[in-house]
Amino acid sequence: MWFHNSFSFTFEPFMRKLDWYILKKLLVTFFFCMFLFTLIAVAVDSSEKTDDFVKSGLATSQIITQYYFGFVPYIWGLLFPLFVFIAVIWFTSRMAARSEVIAILSSGTSYDRFLRPYLAGGFLLALMLWLASRYVIPRAQEIRSNFQSTYIDKYGVKSDYGRPSTIYKRSDPNTYVGFRYYDTSSKSAGGFYLERVRANKVVYNLRAETMTWDTAKKNWKLSSVTERYINGLQETVTKKPEMNLNLNIKPIDLRNDEYLKDKLNTPDLKNYIRMEELRGSEGLNTLRVELYRRSATPFTVLLLTMIGVVVSSRKVRGGSGLHLAIGIVIAVVFILVDRFSTVFSIKGDFPPLVAAWLPNVFFGGVAYWLYRITPK
Repeated sequence: MWFHNSFSFTFEPFMRKLDWYILKKLLVTFFFCMFLFTLIAVAVDSSEKTDDFVKSGLATSQIITQYYFGFVPYIWGLLFPLFVFIAVIWFTSRMAARSEVIAILSSGTSYDRFLRPYLAGGFLLALMLWLASRYVIPRAQEIRSNFQSTYIDKYGVKSDYGRPSTIYKRSDPNTYVGFRYYDTSSKSAGGFYLERVRANKVVYNLRAETMTWDTAKKNWKLSSVTERYINGLQETVTKKPEMNLNLNIKPIDLRNDEYLKDKLNTPDLKNYIRMEELRGSEGLNTLRVELYRRSATPFTVLLLTMIGVVVSSRKVRGGSGLHLAIGIVIAVVFILVDRFSTVFSIKGDFPPLVAAWLPNVFFGGVAYWLYRITPK
């Protein structure tokens, strides 16, 4: 009994020191990797967009605040799991090369206990990414995409005049609307029409030359209106110089913004998807995949942390270089699985929830298999 108590007294402080040692290594290496890759990404991006920056006529300080304040968090969110993976492989392989891992396991520490600080650090970083992907990164995406659409893209989001395609929307399950063009700056449209369907038959038709948002009444003001009420073979036609119309569509819903899914925070994105589902809109898988991925990607951080440890904790002849090579192969395969599942969901009938979580399910099995075969 005396021996057991003495052993516990001397053993536990060592374990606490070991936990802090590994956790500190993980966080310091992670933030160093993130800082280094950010510098490289900014340097490459600035070299590619030099002409665009010159054409914009903005000062350097304006480019930094109006573009790079959004670009840097965007890069962090995009490569966050990769940063964690590289950080874990790098410092763990160095520990293995210096026989530190062997010493830790030889001291009586179980392999599962050795993994505990890694999982704690991975959980902390996953929580950071989860919060950032819900609120911080969408705000950064708004800054970056506004600059991109205004100064770099061929078409901006401010005005849609000159676009050849007609815009179609579904106001509710029984009402369809369309117009030839929409200008987001003046909140006006031309060539507006509306059809209401009941029992697969058109019962009401409305046409107007122009449609403008009435800021006072919070609805749409139509001009040169023609209404048709259809009852079987009978039709009643009414013409009005103008009228106000309540639609389940607001000006913000008509913006032609390809960056919309990235700019909305998670609560707003959920509300937007719910509203579009009520309208019966199609092509929502892109939004759903983005929504589910904001929860799946933080879990990816935990998986890659686990895989990084079990791959790099063994002392091998190739050292850190071999571990990094193996890690890069695993990362490439992960990205390929993620891209394939996303494309199949957006372009096909693959469920968005499955598309977002399939890479995690697959690599969860890989992580478990690597854990089972790792010498302990």
